[in-house]
Amino acid sequence: MLTVEVLLGGETVELVGNPPEVGEHLPKFKLFDADGQKIKTRDLLGKTTLISIVPDLNTPVCSVQTKKFNQKADDFPDVRFITVSNNLPQDQANWCAAEGVSNLQVLSDHELSLGYEMNLYIPNAGFLARSIFIIDADGKIQYREIVPEIHNEPDYIAALNELSALK
Repeated sequence: MLTVEVLLGGETVELVGNPPEVGEHLPKFKLFDADGQKIKTRDLLGKTTLISIVPDLNTPVCSVQTKKFNQKADDFPDVRFITVSNNLPQDQANWCAAEGVSNLQVLSDHELSLGYEMNLYIPNAGFLARSIFIIDADGKIQYREIVPEIHNEPDYIAALNELSALK
């Protein structure tokens, strides 16, 4: 099986492997919250969760993506919204405070646990592939988008329609 490739500014780059597919369960990984506390895969179970994965919150497209899902979180009170980036927890907390993002949780993958376990890390670039995953309460993937060009935004409408369908 070929490794998944995406474009970075029009140049092809490979992910470390093939990300999990719809119908599979999330692999085990750990992330860190703003207080530096570990958040493990099992902590994400129990309710439908949208996981928005961005390379770097301090870049325009990542910022827009996170703010868009932050705005939409109120429309889905029974859904947990999470953004994951490689930024350190303190950088994320500072960004959220500066940008007024409070409707979703921003988690750090600075140790690249999610990046390697979900095969979303781009070793040649040093960050995560832009992607969206929606999981059910049991951790089963219901929706997946690996954005083909890292500099482009994801398909928000498709992801939000999937959330509406899962209600």
